[in-house]
Amino acid sequence: SGGSITVGLASEQPVRTILSGPAGGVVGAFYTAMQAGYPDIITVDMGGTSTDVSLCPGEIKQTTSAKVGGYPIGVPMIDIHTVGAGGGSIARVDTGGALVVGPQSAGAEPGPACYGVGDQITVTDANLLLGRLLPDRFLGGRITLDRDRVVGLMQALASQINTDANQTALGINRVVNANMERAIRTISLERGYDPRLFTLVPFGGAGPMHACELAQELGIPRILVPSNPGILSALGVAIADIVKDYSRTVMLRGADLEWVRIDEEFQGMEGQARTEMAGEGLEVDKMAARRFLDVRYVGQSFELTVEYPSRTTKAGLAKVIGDNFYKAHLRRFGYADRAEPVEVVNLRLKLELAMEKPLVQPQSVGKADSAHALIGEAEVVFQEGALTSPLYQREQLTCGNRVSGPALIIQMDSTTVLPPGWGGAVDPFGNILLEPE
Repeated sequence: SGGSITVGLASEQPVRTILSGPAGGVVGAFYTAMQAGYPDIITVDMGGTSTDVSLCPGEIKQTTSAKVGGYPIGVPMIDIHTVGAGGGSIARVDTGGALVVGPQSAGAEPGPACYGVGDQITVTDANLLLGRLLPDRFLGGRITLDRDRVVGLMQALASQINTDANQTALGINRVVNANMERAIRTISLERGYDPRLFTLVPFGGAGPMHACELAQELGIPRILVPSNPGILSALGVAIADIVKDYSRTVMLRGADLEWVRIDEEFQGMEGQARTEMAGEGLEVDKMAARRFLDVRYVGQSFELTVEYPSRTTKAGLAKVIGDNFYKAHLRRFGYADRAEPVEVVNLRLKLELAMEKPLVQPQSVGKADSAHALIGEAEVVFQEGALTSPLYQREQLTCGNRVSGPALIIQMDSTTVLPPGWGGAVDPFGNILLEPE
């Protein structure tokens, strides 16, 4: 649910640890973006095997209807959509002659062909061939990538679709980007959100390499690249608040929806929760409580979760819940029938104990000139062709420094690719804000 739990609870309810890594990434991305002043974000966590995307409209959204491997989970968790598109995703030509990327992955062993063991072309190999990864600077120079090996294998793949190696590598990137674009549309447009109103936060080892092309296709106006995108999930796990979730099935509708009755139910749940938490040694007095309702049209088999309304209104509880549900249904599905009655299926209680967060002191804005961070130049292939592109060392860039594409910004845990027409500047918190120029 975006929070940490005790070891004891994890051993009793291991289902609550599912997708912990991706959840940590969303927590880390949201914390980073809020600190920088961008509360509405779309996160893109592109690793070796998959890409996990999530939409945060001013808060981290949760779901109780997630499925993993086709099985419903049934516990609150961060709303994350996963696709088989990562740096290790394997490219191949299918029986119809089309170029396909993923969901099969080369994994860590044998890994991409450029690691020197595997013989199947992956997204990482395509980026290496295009010059977007430097063979002698991978993981800060700890691993040397075999570009010559990739050239031969890419040419063999290209011969199957009657094109050259560079065009095949560009095609691999277009296919994997299209897979990620569909995932972002699923969590945004299909749920009533316009991605053009959000900031893209890419992370994971491969996220910043593909971010500009994703944003351009989706009309997302800006990208916030965290200072250490490759380890952002670890940051999120480290700073996650302690969270406890409780639920109770009530099946109430119409006249049964009374303020007093629902408040009594929640108070009972909260009392039980605080007793359990005190037994776990948690500081109960510092816990913040939030209340939610699972609501649906009478007779339907799926619910939408809405926040329990405050009692500042004089309207009846049934009307307030109905109005909130209709708004949520309209956003999620594009329509709402206000003539149809609704029912409350479950009460949900979320208790949070805020953990201490690292305080990053903002830097003062300096000069725009970034020449001091320039470490060379290389030929990088974009849709426009092969372009000589400056190379910048991320750790040497300081607040206010600007970079214009085409360019690569290199660091130990990731590489940020700026195509032509994109520019970026380092913000006071060490992030790089990218926008079309």
